[in-house]
Amino acid sequence: MTTLVFGHKSPDTDSTGSPIIWAWYLNVIKGVAAKPVLLGEPNTEALFVLKRWNLDKPEIVSGVAADTPVVIVDTNNPAELPAGINDCDITAIIDHHKLVGGLETKGPIDIRIEPLACTATIMWKMIGKEMAQMPTDVKGAMLSCILSDTLEFRSPTTTQEDKAIAHDLAKDLGINISSYASEMFEAKSDISAFSDAELLRMDSKEFKVDGKQFRVSVLETTAPKLVLDRKDSLMASMVDVAAEDGADEVLLFVVDILNEEATLMVPNDLVKTVAEKSFGATVTGDTVVLPGIMSRKKQIIPNLKV
Repeated sequence: MTTLVFGHKSPDTDSTGSPIIWAWYLNVIKGVAAKPVLLGEPNTEALFVLKRWNLDKPEIVSGVAADTPVVIVDTNNPAELPAGINDCDITAIIDHHKLVGGLETKGPIDIRIEPLACTATIMWKMIGKEMAQMPTDVKGAMLSCILSDTLEFRSPTTTQEDKAIAHDLAKDLGINISSYASEMFEAKSDISAFSDAELLRMDSKEFKVDGKQFRVSVLETTAPKLVLDRKDSLMASMVDVAAEDGADEVLLFVVDILNEEATLMVPNDLVKTVAEKSFGATVTGDTVVLPGIMSRKKQIIPNLKV
């Protein structure tokens, strides 16, 4: 039976590229039939990466049949995975997020979770000398994952290992990191084709904080004005998105990649309280700028208070 390799729902570049990388490794190096799949439509940056490296977009699946062998990458959170994930035959987990709990396996498995900025960085280390056999397009995906997750090394999650591996890959590929990252971020910043609801769900994760269920959405961009110009309609849409998704509130952080800050939209008193208690912010209007806030994983989620 073919092993399916996938990341989290609302796939970003890492959750699009890492399944491609690991499926290549299983197929070519380990001799295990494997297929990368996605749990939703990839974002604009991930689509740019697929086109730039001439990679086929993996099939989008809504569910996975019981007993299907699967490898989970870039998450270990059941809320970000298909319903019935514990009925699958989970054979491995490769991730760089905190351990959430709730996954159940049919036997002992390989688990690799490291405090690095990107799943692809871990994969580079795991593949080791076999990297010499990796084709250019898959290496391109690997470099793209690292540059995306580190925001070209601006994110506080970035480690020296992430940097060194990215530079190694860029040298091998003949890529100028700065100019290529700019192309990626420009693609990520193009939100013109998306509805408000799509933007709120595009790069979002569900978290419960002090009894409140939040959809924590992050939009990383080099052109924050394009998002903030839609502030009124986005805040109106938050009510419907929260209701449809069973959340108490949507928290939208617009991350300005170049200025290294986030703007949180503040539609009501609950979000105002969250901003003040979580980040020590003084809120006077319907937005608040949070200097230095770049990472949902390291700076936003751990600090959330109600």
